[in-house]
Amino acid sequence: MPAHPSHRADLRAAAPATRGGRARSSTRRFRSTVEALEALSLEGARVSVHVIELDRGEAVLAGDDHMPLPVGGLGVVPLLVEVAAQFDAGMLDPFELSDRSDLDDAGASGVWRLLAAPTLPLADLAVLASSSGDALAANALLDRVGHEQVTRRLVSLGMPRSALLDRFREERGPDDAPHVALGTAREYAALFAALAARTVVSRDVSTRVTDWLTPSADAGLVGAMLGLDPLSHGEDEHGLVHFGRTGREPGARAEAGVIAGRRAAFAYAMIIAFDDLSPLHRHRAHSAFHALGNDLMEYAV
Repeated sequence: MPAHPSHRADLRAAAPATRGGRARSSTRRFRSTVEALEALSLEGARVSVHVIELDRGEAVLAGDDHMPLPVGGLGVVPLLVEVAAQFDAGMLDPFELSDRSDLDDAGASGVWRLLAAPTLPLADLAVLASSSGDALAANALLDRVGHEQVTRRLVSLGMPRSALLDRFREERGPDDAPHVALGTAREYAALFAALAARTVVSRDVSTRVTDWLTPSADAGLVGAMLGLDPLSHGEDEHGLVHFGRTGREPGARAEAGVIAGRRAAFAYAMIIAFDDLSPLHRHRAHSAFHALGNDLMEYAV
């Protein structure tokens, strides 16, 4: 896709505050991230980013963060919030069993299709849907709680421009929604900031969802720069905390999460929609996420 002025991102960065009164240079101001996103934008990609410094509750980086873009599996997070809320309210039994034979093929994403157990409790499906991006598990949860409830939950979360449009499918036909989910970087960064503050529905619901999101097996985007064991629940020896969720589909990558260190803590979301014409195009998109991971690490630790 050729570059077009309407595709050029309006990127704005501010110097993040620091913890403990220790001064940090503000001259970079997410320069690596801004340069990577501007280069992608000039090539015709649509990019969106929003970063919140949690101690102050202020945005320190923003660019086209109001624009809904495909977010793939990141759209599962509001579903997980709804499932956790129904668990907490006693409307849904975490040990209720779901049988994968009742589900249509959702593609190759995830591990449930490889497991010997054909039935799993809903609580385990939530772990699979969040940590390993299991499409069958996500579909089972969505079938159980329903699209209408997830849509209502998105509204209650203050996410009117984001939507879970459809279930995961092996193939998308002309009668299917073109994407699993759409979202804005601003709304997803705010959602993860609220999860960090334990204010999503309730403290217990926020904690449950955060626990589901903590052992993320996909550490290939922002998480690639953190050097953490993606499946470990233990504390990092350097005091680094990270939880989040990625989204991947053809021509789109997304990630939202929280990174906290001894100096600062951030909630972030970044979405890139690009022409996936070759591995090099994909590499450029991934490199922008790596740049954001590096910049966040510089300010956080």
